[in-house]
Amino acid sequence: MENTIFSLLPPFLAIVMVVLTRRVLLSLGVGILSAALLLANFNVGQTLSITWGALAGNVYTVTDGAFEWSMWNLYIIFFLLILGIITAFITISGGSRAFGEWAVTRVKSRTGAQVMAALLGILIFIDDYFNALAVGQVSRPITDRHRISRAKLAYIIDSTSAPVCVVAPVSSWGAYIIGLIGTILAAHQVADVTAFSAFLQMIPMNYYVWAALGMVFVVALLNRDFGAMKKHEDHAIQTGEVVFTDREIPGELKEDLPVSDRGTVGGLVWPIVALIIGTVTAMVVTGYQAAGAGAGIMAIFENTDVAKSLFWGGLIGFVVSLISFARQGSVFPEGAGSVFKKGVFEGIKSMLPAVYILFLAWTIVALIGELGTGTYLAGLVEQSNMNIGFLPAILFIVAGIMAFSTGTSWGSFGILLPIAGEIAAATDISLLLPALAAVLAGAVFGDHCSPISDTTILSSTGAGSNHIDHVMTQIPYAAVSAVCATAGYLVLGFTGSTLFGLLVTLLLLGVAAILLKRQKTSSPA
Repeated sequence: MENTIFSLLPPFLAIVMVVLTRRVLLSLGVGILSAALLLANFNVGQTLSITWGALAGNVYTVTDGAFEWSMWNLYIIFFLLILGIITAFITISGGSRAFGEWAVTRVKSRTGAQVMAALLGILIFIDDYFNALAVGQVSRPITDRHRISRAKLAYIIDSTSAPVCVVAPVSSWGAYIIGLIGTILAAHQVADVTAFSAFLQMIPMNYYVWAALGMVFVVALLNRDFGAMKKHEDHAIQTGEVVFTDREIPGELKEDLPVSDRGTVGGLVWPIVALIIGTVTAMVVTGYQAAGAGAGIMAIFENTDVAKSLFWGGLIGFVVSLISFARQGSVFPEGAGSVFKKGVFEGIKSMLPAVYILFLAWTIVALIGELGTGTYLAGLVEQSNMNIGFLPAILFIVAGIMAFSTGTSWGSFGILLPIAGEIAAATDISLLLPALAAVLAGAVFGDHCSPISDTTILSSTGAGSNHIDHVMTQIPYAAVSAVCATAGYLVLGFTGSTLFGLLVTLLLLGVAAILLKRQKTSSPA
């Protein structure tokens, strides 16, 4: 069943079930079992063994009798739990309340709140995981005050995290991609351009990034929405409820916590600042340790341990939030110790839904990798006999399908970028960089739309949105951006002009903006 059309069945089942039932854990479970069945050739005993092995692999692995913890996954889980605790103590110390009151006097409109969240997303470009969670923590008090739905905030966060990271050279994404480009250029003996220079030349060719970012500002500035998002925004504007009350919200504190009336803006700002500084510092330290003495900045970011850095940055942010809490311990009648225990418990509990979803998403991604879903899709492109002008557009679409099906843009990069390089080198070497850029753009698009993508999961967690609400409200926006980008890649493929392709992409986005502007918008009741 590996590397065949049947390898598409598990992600297809999981995604269809998510849409039909809105039950994420059940849908992921069905996808996991179906993938294990295919890998076991429908042997029930072996299916159970494969399923358990994939689940356990998220925590530990045993290779040649040697036991080893899966530290990347564990660090991410620990970071989420720490972030939940930080959120609880920011609330208890009155930081969220004070920041919200401060922001109301500066950010005076729904448009301003959405633009602020988008700008924060662009500025925090070091890593998409960190971006999704940090921007959500800062933006929520402001967007809640202006009756912006959490689904809308999740869309803004998701559309300014991966799209920015994929074109930022000094980021975990940029370093990884530049490393891949370097091997492709060497394999095809392309010596007239360096990997870093090639990456920079590909930035304006990443049409989906510019369409997606443009769409965020279009809907924010025009204050117009469509599709499922309009329902959420209308509900928030008219009722003040930023989430539907019958939905499970990962990252949302389930119980009212005691809130200090002496809170200051610093109670929110300083833990987040400490989190940012701690994480970036840890990324530099771990990257330098791995790259060795004398390593340049690109080598450092290429070798950085993002998960470990998030963990240490989270611990530093936690310590700072505790300091803020300790300064106000005498405010609480029930005693600081009791409030501390409650904050830790509620903070951890708030993040458990996100941890469960992420854990199962990692499992299905691992099994899909064993089935060779991405390899099968890539093979279809490699074997096709198409007009070379269609190559960038076809690669964009295939990369989108691959990332959507597998839930990983990085995995799609690793599989499709070398194949795109092979095809371009064998047909028209001038299309090498456009082909690679199309793969990057398509993978980000597919990742945006996939309910099993870890970045999608963390965006909904950071925003405090129901996960499926985020997926269903974001897909129409991502689809419009993808249509604009596809047209741009067709122009790029047939004309060879990066500028013409970008102009067509932005022109179509402008048409979408004009159509949106004609829509009516809701006003508060």
